[in-house]
Amino acid sequence: MKFRGLALGAAIGGTALLAVLAQPAGAVTVNYANQGDLKSLDPYTLNETTTIAHHAHVYEGLIRRDQNLKVQPALAESWELVEPNRWRFHLRKGVKFSDGTPFTADDVLFSAERVRAPGSNFATRLPPDAKVTKVDDFTVDFTTDKPNPILFNAWDSWYIMSKKWAEEHNSVAPTPAAATTPTYASLHAMGTGPFTIESHQPGVKTVFKKNPNYWRKVDGNIDEIVFTPIANDSTRVSALLSGEVDIVEPVPLQDIDRVKSSGAAQVLNAPEIRVVFLGMDQARDELVNSNVKGKNPFKDRRVREAFFKAIDVDVIKSRVMRNLSSPTPLMVARELFDLSGEFTREKSDPAAAKKLLVEAGYPNGFEVGINCPSDRYVNDGDICRAIISMLARIGVKVNPIIEPKAQYFAKILKSGGYNTSFYMLGWTASTMDSHNVLYEIMGCRTDPKSSRGDTNVSGYCNPKLDELADKVQVETDRAKRDQMIKQAFQLCIDDYCYIPLHQQPLSWGVSKKLKIQQRADNQVRFEWAVKE
Repeated sequence: MKFRGLALGAAIGGTALLAVLAQPAGAVTVNYANQGDLKSLDPYTLNETTTIAHHAHVYEGLIRRDQNLKVQPALAESWELVEPNRWRFHLRKGVKFSDGTPFTADDVLFSAERVRAPGSNFATRLPPDAKVTKVDDFTVDFTTDKPNPILFNAWDSWYIMSKKWAEEHNSVAPTPAAATTPTYASLHAMGTGPFTIESHQPGVKTVFKKNPNYWRKVDGNIDEIVFTPIANDSTRVSALLSGEVDIVEPVPLQDIDRVKSSGAAQVLNAPEIRVVFLGMDQARDELVNSNVKGKNPFKDRRVREAFFKAIDVDVIKSRVMRNLSSPTPLMVARELFDLSGEFTREKSDPAAAKKLLVEAGYPNGFEVGINCPSDRYVNDGDICRAIISMLARIGVKVNPIIEPKAQYFAKILKSGGYNTSFYMLGWTASTMDSHNVLYEIMGCRTDPKSSRGDTNVSGYCNPKLDELADKVQVETDRAKRDQMIKQAFQLCIDDYCYIPLHQQPLSWGVSKKLKIQQRADNQVRFEWAVKE
């Protein structure tokens, strides 16, 4: 069956098809396919790059980042530090949500409360100590207990919602990633962005239409975005080469040469600022997916070190990633930390790993499950299968739990109770700064009133690291700050708190009829895309 038959026959209902055919003459449509689905339109459900990029077509933050990830004004036209611990943001006047409701400070205050409410996966965007005060309809103050020079670095993905719309549609509370029943906000959207939602069928298709009343001039010429999830690698690439879609992400690494030689499309390749890593549950007294009962092997540093030494990232690079990944010793992209070159990664040593397991009391190894997504990272399933094989060499039987990302994230994240013993995850520092990793991925999650460690699925906790992270947050001397960051990362390395694997490559397949900028954070954004 051709993809056209699949997409326009099975994926599009009759009414939707008529709507497509009824497009105004000259309307420019871009067809986009990704290996993963867009499950929820609620902008606070899932802190995941692909989902954030989809939402960016409809929603906006107080700031934005351009094609080169530089901070620019968005819903806030300017801001200044009025006191050491108080930022003042001046909101843009004349902006309206796509239903015509004016954007004001009330929407910012509402969004500040909602983003930190139970169920939000974006609570770290606004620190718990931050007090948000309305000065007037277009001025908002953010006051923190201590100076915070990087307070707003991640606010490009803290999207501002309409207070009026949310209240009218019973959507004041955020939709958790683990929700089994959709909410109004998960199926509909109302933002100030360059596009609106025409229709949304989770798992099938989402159609975005150009917002005719958007406040800012858009560089691109796209009138409509039709997003279709295509999990199958071969089908996704065939759809690109046949012209059925204009852009796919990712191109399977094994198909890059095929796409390049097609004459119809090109591959945009560049390093991504995402680190893919493995985490081990260090919080529970007994693992949820293991034959070891009454204790948790991962609480023993020797076991974590054994797992680290068993895994050969160079083999993963050459055999799984086609030499396009970049192995790393750190949990942050090297581009985001000036002293990253001072760290080196330990070499794989299976013999030493076996000895460590014997010392820890597991001479015959043990059994544990690994949670992996099948449609989120480049070659994610293959990476997990390679890891399973490597750990088998030291006597550890790893049972694969490989699922689509919607089920995967619903299970392992906070809203799912961190329901995993061993997992693979990828992380891009949303602030473009190491502090984000120290706070959100490595921070102790022991204080229920704090957002620290919200995505620390492993439950790793080192109070000394938290102390350093707090100092990093307020330090303005760059050299001193970098040394603190270095110390914090070294604590994690010494503890074998995680197993960083690599920075994955960006791999977009793009029709030669489409011109689009590839951002280093892997957000596929169409407001600056041009299609012939």
